[in-house]
Amino acid sequence: QVQVVESGGGLVQPGGSLRLSCVASGTAFDMNIVAWYRQAQGNQREWIATRLRAGAYNYADSVKGRFAVSIDNAKNEGILQMNNLQLEDPVVYYCKATLRTREYWGQGTQVTVSS
Repeated sequence: QVQVVESGGGLVQPGGSLRLSCVASGTAFDMNIVAWYRQAQGNQREWIATRLRAGAYNYADSVKGRFAVSIDNAKNEGILQMNNLQLEDPVVYYCKATLRTREYWGQGTQVTVSS
């Protein structure tokens, strides 16, 4: 059974950094695409970044220049490096991993930016 497990959230001060991880297990297929989303309570889920295994990537304007998305091929792991985090309400970050042709969502990990 395929599982996609996220980790790395937590509390950070404004201007700080966090590294989110999204690991796929229970599959022989490579993670071809990883996409990251975030959702504040009461809001819709917002796309923020996508990375293809082949190398192409794209970012939402709100995170461009501060966030970096990558895939560790050896670990079948999607990574979101977040730098210069800004003050905002508690937000849950979700990854969506594409393995072969199927998409799998992680369980979400909460990030709180507060002084």
